[in-house]
Amino acid sequence: MRVTGRLLLVLIAALASLGAMSQQRAEQPASNEEIRIGNVMPYSGPLSEFGAIGQAEAAYFDMINARGGINGRRIRFITRDDNSDPATALELTRNLVETEDVHLMFGSFGTPGNLAARWYLNEKRIPQLFVASGDEELSKAKAFPWTMGWQPSFRSEGRIYANYIQAYYPRKKIVVLWQNDQFGRMLYKGIQEGLGDLNRHVLVDIAFDIADEHLDGHVSILKRAGADIFVFLGVPSTASKVIKLAASFNWHPVFIVNDASASIANAMAPAGLENSAGVISAAFLKDPSDPAWKDDPAMKDWFAFMDKYHQVESTNNSAALYGYAAAEALTQVLKQCGDDFSRENIMRQAASLRDVNPSVALPNIRMNTSPSNYLPIRQMRLVQFDGRSWQPFGEVIETAFTEGAAR
Repeated sequence: MRVTGRLLLVLIAALASLGAMSQQRAEQPASNEEIRIGNVMPYSGPLSEFGAIGQAEAAYFDMINARGGINGRRIRFITRDDNSDPATALELTRNLVETEDVHLMFGSFGTPGNLAARWYLNEKRIPQLFVASGDEELSKAKAFPWTMGWQPSFRSEGRIYANYIQAYYPRKKIVVLWQNDQFGRMLYKGIQEGLGDLNRHVLVDIAFDIADEHLDGHVSILKRAGADIFVFLGVPSTASKVIKLAASFNWHPVFIVNDASASIANAMAPAGLENSAGVISAAFLKDPSDPAWKDDPAMKDWFAFMDKYHQVESTNNSAALYGYAAAEALTQVLKQCGDDFSRENIMRQAASLRDVNPSVALPNIRMNTSPSNYLPIRQMRLVQFDGRSWQPFGEVIETAFTEGAAR
């Protein structure tokens, strides 16, 4: 794994400071009145669209508190803005642990920030649970027993797209537009690993920055390459622009977008529903803007929750639904703790999930963990957008073949 110079300095500084700090007991006396949960999110900066995750999590815990809390204890959810900066993420995490005295860190967003805080949290024996990243580096149970992922790994997701191409279009030419960060690299790495010898069919791949102002030029280059398949790996706001650009160039390839971009409200609709028809993706959660789920009991609960506890302009935000589902998963862990909210027991219960079905997950998606398996969700479904709704096809795909959880 390549680490930027700045992030490397952050990690070195964190390790050095650990030696200078006084020793702290691993077992924190748990308050009889509250459970303190720390969280770091990009509420500002280039990835601020994902701040909706933390806002929904805060609203979810408001709902839990209104219902009496967990085992007699209220949730105190303390969330901070890191502006998508790993150095800030580490500083805020340290403050949450040493000043706010949180029992655990939960759901912090992004690979760089979580990697920056991982050494510190593991040294201090603070649970770093259900991080909002699919990077397998954050799910290595043996090396970092206090850090656990939640969603399917980016690398596994990439291999799903590669397997789809191999099965349906083994002789077709491919182009790839991928976000130039750890997120995009891991997705693309999975595709490359999955394609194997078929990588020779990748005519062009272009890496773009999150604030790239030359998307039209990139899409024009990819079109001129003469490919049949266009793979996009990035965020919803960029996906919508790219889909719209391809249509404006009268280019209609087989279009594959990653799960994080596969939102009807945040990507397909802004791009134009007619332009987005036919897009392929893989998913593990329901899309709140998909009319296919309008009569689904779990989604009715979601909309009722949004109306009562999280009154925002749109109830169709997929990032918010992700936060709701992750908070629901943590609530299950905390309920399993009984009266023992020590950090060790919180981690023990997180590693003891058995066939837990997130209410807003697609059918047959389950969470399973063990002391050697720190990838709770390893299943996805291939889906295709028909201009109105996501249509699943094929079977639920088990992505447990990845090795990241055990190392």
